[in-house]
Amino acid sequence: MSALETLIGELARLPGVGRKTAQRLAYHLLQQPRDRMLALATALQVVAEKVHPCDSCGQPTESLDCDICTDPRRDDSLLCVVEEPSAVVSLERAGAFRGRYLVLGGRLSPLDGIGPEALRIGLLERRLAGGLVREVILATNASLEGEATATYLQQLLGSYPTVKISRLARGLPVGGELEYVDGITLSHALTAREEL
Repeated sequence: MSALETLIGELARLPGVGRKTAQRLAYHLLQQPRDRMLALATALQVVAEKVHPCDSCGQPTESLDCDICTDPRRDDSLLCVVEEPSAVVSLERAGAFRGRYLVLGGRLSPLDGIGPEALRIGLLERRLAGGLVREVILATNASLEGEATATYLQQLLGSYPTVKISRLARGLPVGGELEYVDGITLSHALTAREEL
């Protein structure tokens, strides 16, 4: 296999990137000056060597613990469990959560061979055993796998009677129109309706 085909194959393995997009990216890179391509290669190499999951939460970091875990202003009694690091970025951008996080590193997906042992369930149990956590917020995606993961975690957390378990609210997006909302979201919105 040629170097170009290898590059296209590796790019196509990225999430959301199909073969056509991978080809476009590869040919775009070939049109760049050599030093720009080498800078990208160096950045990838440095990330591969220096970035690793935080020992406390699983968030990518270059230190032993990430900036969120070392921030003394955070509330240790609130733990938000997410599937991937990108969810932490989104929640932090919203600015409404001041607790701690735990990044599972994926979601349960039996069809893909991803069971509980592939996730950071042990890290979650160690955090709970510390006795500081009073509420766990399950912030998994609203996909079939995300719901299965949340259900599994809810059952697991049942063995910690002093820990409150909550779930992110589901429903209509702000500014959304009913005619464009999918049935599952509309169903969640109806079920979780509030009295005025």
